[in-house]
This record gives sequence, C-alpha cells and structure tokens, in this order.
Amino acid sequence: MAERIAQPLDGVATIAMLLEAGLTRGQIQGEIERGVWTKVGRHTVRVTATGDPQRAGWWTALWESGRQSVLDGATALIAAGLTSWTERVIHVSVPNRATVRALDGVVHHRLRRIGPVVTAGLRRTKPEVAVIRAAQWERSDRAAATIVAMTVQQRLASPASVLSRWSGIHYSTRRALLHDVIQDVCNGAHSLSELDFARECRRRGLPEPKRQVVRMGPHGRVYLDVFWDGPGLHIEIQGAHHYQGLGVISDSLRFNDVRLQSRDLTTLQVPVLGLRTQPEAFFAQIQRALAAGRVDSR
Repeated sequence: MAERIAQPLDGVATIAMLLEAGLTRGQIQGEIERGVWTKVGRHTVRVTATGDPQRAGWWTALWESGRQSVLDGATALIAAGLTSWTERVIHVSVPNRATVRALDGVVHHRLRRIGPVVTAGLRRTKPEVAVIRAAQWERSDRAAATIVAMTVQQRLASPASVLSRWSGIHYSTRRALLHDVIQDVCNGAHSLSELDFARECRRRGLPEPKRQVVRMGPHGRVYLDVFWDGPGLHIEIQGAHHYQGLGVISDSLRFNDVRLQSRDLTTLQVPVLGLRTQPEAFFAQIQRALAAGRVDSR
C-alpha cells in the first residue's frame, strides 16, 4: 500500500498520506524503527529508494515548507526541463509571513507575491517568473546571464513572456546587467551591436575598427562583424541564442588565447554575454593583439 502511494512521488510520501490510506501511526513508526522506511523530515518518509533522488528532494522540500510553498528560480526551471544546469541548493519560495523551519540544502525566499504557478505535479513558478528570479539569485553575473539565455534557447519560456515579466520588475540588484542581457536574448534587434563594440573601443583608447567588412571566402562572400586592417584582426561577436552551460564564455577566452599565438589572420570569438559580464577579459585580449603589432592603429 505505502509503495503504491510513494511510487508516483519518487519514493517519498507524507505521514498524512499514509494515515489517510489506513495505516496507523504505530505501523508507520514500526517501519521506520525497523529501517524499512526512513524519516527525512517532520512530515516526510522515504518509503522506497527506487525514485529519482533529485525529485524526491523537491517533494520533500515542498511538504516540509508548507502548503503555499513552490519551487522557484533555477530549481523550478530544472523541474520544468532545463538541461545542462546544476544547482547546489533547492530554491523554495513562500509567502512573506509564512512560518517555515530551516532545511538542509534548501533556500527559502520570502516573497510578497509568488506570481503565476504550475500546480500540476511539483508546485513551481512558471518559467518566465522563475528565470528572472534565478538570474537575480545566482552567485555571479555570468551565471545570471547564462541561465537567462539557456531558458529561452531551450524554449522553456518565450522571449515575449520573459520581456513582459521583466517589464514589471521595478527593483533588482542586477537591474542594469539583466536589462541588457534580457534584451540581448529576447530582442536581438536591439541587443549589443557592432556600433556598441566600436564605442567601447573608443572609450578604451583603442583604434576604431571597420564593421561588416566583406571578404571573399571559398564559398563566396563572407561578412566580418568587426575588422582591423594591417596584419588583420577579426572579432566574431557571437549572439546570445546558442548558450549551453557556463562554459561558452570560458571556452571563447581559451580559444582566443590559442589564436593569439598565431601570426596569421587572427579571429577572436567574443560572446555578446561575455561582453556584458567579463568585458575586461575580452578587451585585454584585443589589446594583446594591438600590442603585438597585428592591427593598423593609425
């Protein structure tokens, strides 16, 4: 009986569920004392270990946090299907005045408004709500930018829904960054452009590059985003639409370090979200190319 209850809940059940099914408190306690079941919270029992441990942890976090609790932030996105992302803790939002006990591995966020919620199965905020909160709660700007890009890329939330939700946010500790990132990801026509890049070059005292230069390649015309004459330096500004994990920015920096060892035409990859979150690192590489005499700085 207990296994049948716990099976669709990834091996866990509440004591209330077991009592409602006809078991007595003595029977439940007996199974726990014999080591057949494990009590994992004040209200929760692990009946079987055959379920998904991650999902079992989510069920437990919700049951132990009260009936109005919901998975939120990155946890809600993973529950909705976000791939290539891991989170060290479980994010649970509760009403501002709720009384909740601290739980190992769970971060409780007290909010005045929970927002739109998916109530079928694991209670969680809708992806367009969860992604903005995830970006605000992440530990670094790079992680914040990446989770926004991945959520939209994996079609968990539409660009329009994220833009709409963001328009209603009046305060954020990362407001300037997230405004630019969300525009980059959701509204590409208004995202960082070659003009912005050239403006940054001027601000840093670097020679202004040419933009959208046409070159002939083996298969016809090739348009170079940003180009300096001389020995030649080509900057490929990568859009925010193909992010898969936190490695993209680091991979581009490593790729550029290798390319800077070459004496031929140098192509550097600059992800648009890298310019938003780690501009100094990328412009340092461009300055290395200038210092090496590869660029006509007249």
